[in-house]
Amino acid sequence: MKGVLVPPREDDFTADPVELFFDLAFVFAFSRLVYHLVHHPDWGGVGEFALLVVMIWLPWSQFTWSANAVSGNARPVRVLFLLGTVATVPMAASVTTAFDDGGVAFAVGLAIILSLGLFTMLVGLDMNGETRRAMIRYSTTNWIGMVILLVGAFLDRELRIAFWIASMVVVLIGTIRASDGEWIVRPGHFAERHGLILIVALGEVIVAVGIPVVEALEEGEGLPSRTLVALIASGAFACLLWWAYFDRVNPALEHRHEGHDEPMARGRFARDVYTYSHLPIVAGIILAAAALEEITLHPKDELPLEFRWMLFGGMALFYGGVAISVFRAFRIVARERLSGAAVLAVIIAVSGSVDGLTLLVLVDLLLVLVLIAEHIRIEGVPGRQREEVAVSS
Repeated sequence: MKGVLVPPREDDFTADPVELFFDLAFVFAFSRLVYHLVHHPDWGGVGEFALLVVMIWLPWSQFTWSANAVSGNARPVRVLFLLGTVATVPMAASVTTAFDDGGVAFAVGLAIILSLGLFTMLVGLDMNGETRRAMIRYSTTNWIGMVILLVGAFLDRELRIAFWIASMVVVLIGTIRASDGEWIVRPGHFAERHGLILIVALGEVIVAVGIPVVEALEEGEGLPSRTLVALIASGAFACLLWWAYFDRVNPALEHRHEGHDEPMARGRFARDVYTYSHLPIVAGIILAAAALEEITLHPKDELPLEFRWMLFGGMALFYGGVAISVFRAFRIVARERLSGAAVLAVIIAVSGSVDGLTLLVLVDLLLVLVLIAEHIRIEGVPGRQREEVAVSS
C-alpha cells in the first residue's frame, strides 16, 4: 500500500472503472430486495426491507468515501474494490434469507465490505495527517457496529433484528460524530458516484418488470397488448425518474458542493446531501420497482392495496430525498415535487377499483406534469422569453 497515490486535496477526479464494476454487483442485491418485497407485501416485509437497505447502503457509502479520498486508479485500491465486489455476491444472494438461515453469510459479507472500505482509507492516507486521525476515530465506532452485526447473525430472528438495528444506529452515530473531522472530499467524484448508484437502482426497475415477462414468454403465453403497454409505461417511469434527478438536481448539488472551500463544511455537505439524503432516493426507486413488477405481471387486475402503497411510498421517498438534499444545499423548498407526492397519495387512496396499468399511466402523467410545472416556474415559457427579449431590444 506504500504506492497508493493520494491526489492533492484540491484536485478532483472521475470514478475509476472498478468503482462502476463494484456498483454493478449491487444490482444483484437490489433485485433480491425487490424479490423480498414482492413475496412479503406487508408491513413486516417493508420494515425488513428498510433495515436491509440501510445495512447495504452504509458499506457502499464507506467505499465511496474511501475512493474519494484515495485515488481509485491505484492498483492496491483496485484490488480492494475487487475483493469488495467478490464479497458483495454472497451478501446479495443471502438478502432474502438474511433473517433466517442466510443471516451469517449476509452479515459476514457486509462486515467484509465495510472493513475493506475502512482499510482503504486508513492505509492509503498520510500517517500523520488530520484526515487519517479523524478516520481512526470514526473507524472505532464502525468496528463496534460490526461486532454487534456479527453477533446478531447467530441469534434468533427477533434478537437478530434488534442487534442489527443497534449496529446500524452505532454506525450512524459514528457518521454524526465524524462531522468534527477534516475529510478529503472531492465534489465531482461524490456527485458521479451517487449518480452511478442511482442509475444502478433505475436499471433494477427495468430488470424487475422484464424478467417476469420473459419467463411468461418462455412458457408460451405470448405478449398481450396490455402487458406491452405496461412495459412501455414502466420504461417511461424509469426515464422520468432519471430526468427528475439528472437534468437539474445532480449538477446543481455538485456545483453547490464545489462552492464550499473549507474541508469540514465539504464533509458535512457530503454526509447530509449524499450519504443521508440519497438513501431514501435509492430506497424509493427499489420500493417502486416491486409495485411495477406486480403491475406488469397483472396489468388487467386491480392493483392490491399493499402494492399501491408501495408505489406511493417509493415515489414519496424519491421526492422526499430529493427535496431534503435540495433544501440542505440551497434552503429552497421543492414545492412541485412535494405537491406531486401529495397528489399521488390522493390518487392511491381513491384508486381501489382501478387496474394496475391505468394507475401506472396516471403516475407517469403526474411525473410529467410535475416536471413541466417546475420548469415553467424556474425558467419560464420559452416562447414568452423570446417575446420579452424581442420587445426589450
